Amino acid sequence: MKKLVSIMAIATLIFAGTFNAKATTVLPMSSNITNVMAAGIGSIIQDEDATESDETIGFHQELKNRFVEGGPGFMGIVLLCLILGLAFAIERIIYLNLATTNTQKLADNVEEALKSGGVKAAQEVCRNTKGPVASIYYQGLERADEGIESAEKAIIAYGGVQMGQLEKNVSWISLFIAIAPMLGFMGTVIGMIDAFDKIQAAGDMNPSLVAGGIKIALLTTVFGLIVAIILQVFYNYIIAKIDSIVNSMEDASITLIDMLVENKKN
Repeated sequence: MKKLVSIMAIATLIFAGTFNAKATTVLPMSSNITNVMAAGIGSIIQDEDATESDETIGFHQELKNRFVEGGPGFMGIVLLCLILGLAFAIERIIYLNLATTNTQKLADNVEEALKSGGVKAAQEVCRNTKGPVASIYYQGLERADEGIESAEKAIIAYGGVQMGQLEKNVSWISLFIAIAPMLGFMGTVIGMIDAFDKIQAAGDMNPSLVAGGIKIALLTTVFGLIVAIILQVFYNYIIAKIDSIVNSMEDASITLIDMLVENKKN
């Protein structure tokens, strides 16, 4: 079957090469027309790419202009919330990815070490493995000589410690998610008050004056909501990652207790 497929592929290539050679020999004028058409299409594509590039630059410039129009006061604070929130989010994502380990492989290695070299060999395997699951295994094996109950208590206690390490700095991200829109709303309210103060000082209901003040006030709300949405996406990913690691820790803890019970019987 493989030989048949290979033969058919070679035949197809030869046929395609022969057809191209004939087309080049018989229809040189068609080839020239094709080249002209290709050049024309290429120029059109380049023009479209240049237009898209101009639109992209225009969008960035428009975003920058809107940000500047919102005022340096509240807009700067909203931007600071975004920077700090992203810094905490990136730090947590890197930490959680480093904390993720192959739990099944670690359990198999520990079980094999327990059978061949005892508790000390299993501890060495855990010591050479990174991640919270390996740390929990190490603490449980440290108390294995004191009995299964002592090992189980050590696993539960150290599991709580590892969970606290996983959730570290996550509350700051949720804080910035809440603060960013609040600052935007506050900037809007203050901007509206400033607009009405200008109307009162002018003594006239000037539409341009009111529209300009309201536009500047609403920009802070828009950017505050944008910051909150961006950070919310990162926050949900981090929470899901933490839940996945915690579930792995719980399953691994049960597996370790079963291995210690089996080792005691032997």
